[in-house]
Amino acid sequence: MSDYTKPAAAVILPFVGSLPGSLVTQKNIPTWYEGLKHPSWRPPNRVFGPVWSLLYGSMGYASYLVWRDGGGFGGDAALPLAWYGTQLALNWAWPLLFFGFHSFRWAFVDIVALWGAISGTIYTFHGINETAAYLMIPYLGFVTVSGAINFWYWRNNSSIEEKKI
Repeated sequence: MSDYTKPAAAVILPFVGSLPGSLVTQKNIPTWYEGLKHPSWRPPNRVFGPVWSLLYGSMGYASYLVWRDGGGFGGDAALPLAWYGTQLALNWAWPLLFFGFHSFRWAFVDIVALWGAISGTIYTFHGINETAAYLMIPYLGFVTVSGAINFWYWRNNSSIEEKKI
């Protein structure tokens, strides 16, 4: 692969995995989400797309830096990349739980686990490439805010029936 293909592939990966959740989210915003009680302090819907695009790009590039500097999957990068893969899977699951199954509870459980997995990713990335670890910090911050919003929805929309998981 060329010098540009590897980082491009790493940056694209989070976007590719997010497609199913994006489709479910877009379908449910006008039909279900807009009917919920919303916290006054949530960001407007139009903020989420650009923010997630920046976060996915930066986390993808961070994973490339760790892969490159840590010797790939067979080197020192194996554990940090396992943490990265775990948090990525949890990230991709969240919109399916929240928007697809309308489960505030399971989405919140997921986002708490996601927060822990991002923290583990940052910690293990730091030992391979400090810049990669720092690139993940805004993501942790946004997931923290998203977790608070998710919790608010759970506590204030308890009459909404969830779909069976």
